[in-house]
Amino acid sequence: MMQSHRPVGVLFCTLALLSAGITVSSAETPESTTSVSHSLPPIARVIPVADTTHGDVRVDDYAWMRDRDDPEVIAYLEAENTYTEAMMSHTEQFQEDLYDEIIGRIKETDLTVPYRKDGYFYYWRSEEGKQYRIFCRKTGSLEAEEEILLDENILAEGRDYFDVGTVSMSPNHLMVAYSVDNTGAEHFTLQVLDLVTGELLPDVLEDVDYDVEWANDHRTLFYTTMGEAERTDTLGRHVLGTDREDDVLIHHEPDESYWVSVYRTRSDEFLILGIGKRTSSEEWILCADDPLGDFELIEPRTPDMEYYISHHGDDFYIRTNAGGKNFEVVKAPVETPSREHWTSVVPHRDDVRIERLSCFRNHLVVAEREKGLRQVRIMNLADGTEHYVEFPEPTYSVWPGDNEEYDTELVRYSYSSLVTPRSIYDYNMNTREQELLKQTEVLGGYDATLYRSERVYATADDGTEVPISLVYRKDRFESGRNPLTLNGYGAYGSSMDPWFSSARLSLLNRGVVVAIAHVRGGGEMGEEWYEQGKMFNKKNTFTDFIACAEHLVDEGYGDPDRAGMTGGSAGGLLVGAVLNMRPDLFSLAVASVPFIDVLNTMLDASIPLTVGEYEEWGNPNEPEYYEYIKSYSPYDNVGPHEYPGVLVTASLNDPRVQYWEPAKWVAKLRANWVTDSTVLLKMNMGAGHGGASGRYDWYRDIAFRYAFILDSFGAAGDEE
Repeated sequence: MMQSHRPVGVLFCTLALLSAGITVSSAETPESTTSVSHSLPPIARVIPVADTTHGDVRVDDYAWMRDRDDPEVIAYLEAENTYTEAMMSHTEQFQEDLYDEIIGRIKETDLTVPYRKDGYFYYWRSEEGKQYRIFCRKTGSLEAEEEILLDENILAEGRDYFDVGTVSMSPNHLMVAYSVDNTGAEHFTLQVLDLVTGELLPDVLEDVDYDVEWANDHRTLFYTTMGEAERTDTLGRHVLGTDREDDVLIHHEPDESYWVSVYRTRSDEFLILGIGKRTSSEEWILCADDPLGDFELIEPRTPDMEYYISHHGDDFYIRTNAGGKNFEVVKAPVETPSREHWTSVVPHRDDVRIERLSCFRNHLVVAEREKGLRQVRIMNLADGTEHYVEFPEPTYSVWPGDNEEYDTELVRYSYSSLVTPRSIYDYNMNTREQELLKQTEVLGGYDATLYRSERVYATADDGTEVPISLVYRKDRFESGRNPLTLNGYGAYGSSMDPWFSSARLSLLNRGVVVAIAHVRGGGEMGEEWYEQGKMFNKKNTFTDFIACAEHLVDEGYGDPDRAGMTGGSAGGLLVGAVLNMRPDLFSLAVASVPFIDVLNTMLDASIPLTVGEYEEWGNPNEPEYYEYIKSYSPYDNVGPHEYPGVLVTASLNDPRVQYWEPAKWVAKLRANWVTDSTVLLKMNMGAGHGGASGRYDWYRDIAFRYAFILDSFGAAGDEE
């Protein structure tokens, strides 16, 4: 069993002293070091902690880092930050130049395309020099006087971190409920603003989660909360003007693998209580006009069956995998919605995955994915005709826009590619005409014709063709000589669709080829693609990525001596695993909030999110999964390899990937270093999984990462 106590006598932390250049007695430091330069890396103390599982004994030298209340842990993290700052000090001006470039391309004072709801036009805008959004609306027309609903900049005053979880208008548009997180831990405080008086109501709900929905009486709120394991496990009901202790617990989910959510149908007629995990779900309905009523179950949860409902008139349209893993669309009467009454609308297909379903009064919009690309299918419910929206490029991203109205012939979507900035369209589902409402401006004279995007395929070890999206600047491209960065994720069935980034131009304009590996474990090629990269197939994710890197180098897309890889969260796991498997293949690696200590985390059910992850990685309490996870877990497989330079970024308050995972990994990497490469840890001491909350701070983080990459590539000059 894991030992929870720390050995007596190890009370010194020399790390902060070392990194500050302070003299330390030889009894407290390795060998006889008496004075060190601030550029020396922190030396993590070793406190072996043994764990025995299934008869296998593992020793973790850095488990002590889990105690965030230990001042020596904080001292170690701060020492790492000091060391990173020192090692990157020669790039300070370059970081500033990159930051200025990135900021110089964005329109700092800007606004979103307003969307209409019940005669109101809602939007948010930004102002030059301000970190956060300003939520606004106009009544009746876009020419009406602006009304400011929420100014995040005012709410964030005096805060090092600030994030709004939800902004939810009451159905009569007279109140707005909003939630705020000031730590990055994703625990929100919910308040309600009366838009008539401009006063906050006395109702304050602490520790709520993201989901907040109004009933149609304009005074009843439904909200979700998290339990001790950071799992969203309850749905509560609050009536304005009553005390929190009088709130009604609608549902508590005891199964640790399931999550709770709540949402309104676009028709505004129903509230939906969703209870689901990665392979199973069930949904309960409540008439939004009857907030004190009881939620009614559609169909009980069944192993390996998911279903998600949308409302249309007398029917529910349902996206479900009951008839096949790539999902189908069925419908059922509102009065008898159980599975025995489901009838097929869009049948299951082996080569097309149905990803989303949206109901409008006269149309059904189905988001599908075929051959790795998302398609938008429009079905006219009045005359039975259907068609697909046409897109101009061979590789692109498309996703739903703000479609708040039910009774409309227009559907809004966002379109982007590696060379096309985000573009907002309104598409007339009857006439098939589309109107470009806005394309994100790239200041400074962006010319899309200078860049080329491609979609190529690598062959994995088992013969599988793995798609790669890539982009480069044509006049800076020389076969086999360009620096290359390869990004990947490959988990949870999430797709890394190609999208435009004006910040990325700072890489492209210096000759870097930027590529995305659409490896198995993601959802780009359908449900089977996802299943081939999870559980006992997880290693396919890593070998796919290696095959993509080798292919790009072999085909001349990158210089074999200047190839880097990047990934965040589960993509950070990918980076860590590939580093152990093929450290020779890359000259640098950047891992952001990496899920890196897989085996220890999955063995500890007290860590947030662990139990719900068993269906993604497997449960190591079972011997077969234990051995398989151990065989690739990046932290467990660190050894005396010739690793390239590594930059790791993380956040102290991250509830999704605990800060100690990247901290332990860096310490273990450094202890096994056999080259003169550098490993750096940049720990944000006041943020969560998404990093810095303010937009300018976020851009500075990008500039820092780009400076590390370009400096490592020897490409830290001016743009060309």
